[in-house]
Amino acid sequence: MKVKLWQLKQRQGLDLHTKIKMTSRRIKEWYEHYKGEVYVAFSGGKDSTIMLHLVRKLYPNVEAVFVDTGLEYPEIKKFVAGIDNVTVVRPKMPFNKVIKKYGYPIISKKVARQIRDLQNPTDKNKATRKLYFEGIKKDGTKTKSFKLPLKWHFLIDAPFKISEKCCDVMKKEPINRYVKQSKKKAFVGTMASDSNQREVGYLKTGCFNHNKGVCLPLAFWKEEDIWGYIKEFNLPYCTIYDTGVRRTGCMFCMFGVHLEKHPNRFELMKNTHPKLYNYCMNKLGIKKVLDYVKVEYGNQQSLAL
Repeated sequence: MKVKLWQLKQRQGLDLHTKIKMTSRRIKEWYEHYKGEVYVAFSGGKDSTIMLHLVRKLYPNVEAVFVDTGLEYPEIKKFVAGIDNVTVVRPKMPFNKVIKKYGYPIISKKVARQIRDLQNPTDKNKATRKLYFEGIKKDGTKTKSFKLPLKWHFLIDAPFKISEKCCDVMKKEPINRYVKQSKKKAFVGTMASDSNQREVGYLKTGCFNHNKGVCLPLAFWKEEDIWGYIKEFNLPYCTIYDTGVRRTGCMFCMFGVHLEKHPNRFELMKNTHPKLYNYCMNKLGIKKVLDYVKVEYGNQQSLAL
């Protein structure tokens, strides 16, 4: 069900205890609608940790599913290993082969997708490339939303491939495989405040997206609610956050790094996980990518965009 922007803002402004009650009602509704054939998408991060806690307060036996991409922080994997009833699924292709075949994840999923098509021109994507270059759709009308900003045009000529495909291969395929086998529907702990894309998605469907089989009971929460819940209920969380890491997704992903304040994720990694830092910079070739887009990574010479 569609949600108005003012409704989202109103819900985001509610106190924590009211949000907990609203979230619990949504959990019950989803669970009962699918007769308990549900699971929690569990990444080991703070948001999904709260999602799992809220679900299991009501239904203790609900399964958690963790996608082990091989790119998680060691602290995340250790934390997940300490949680009961967690099913682990894995991708069929490792990250080094993904970037070799498809390209590096840089800037954003949208920009990386555009660059991938522009780096690989064919007759089949001619109209798509025209859309990205000129903002002109097949029917001749103009649009700004699909036009690649000029500041990213230099990436087309990069001496390496760029792509958004890693998310599909590393995360979506394993979880889709699990869903196909189990027939279960998901609880996902993402919030509309995470990104513009997630806010738009919430406004389209609200907390219940039956078409995709996904329930988002925390969608109207904010970052301060997450930490407020952890503090109030003395909830254990992954220690990686205590090192200064703000987001706990794939360690070597470069989406959004150009927007981060210092120290960014790679500058932090140099100090907290030097062996993994050396691996991603030199073995995976991430250093050359960050140099090309002028993002610092602890080298003391590049300038952030």
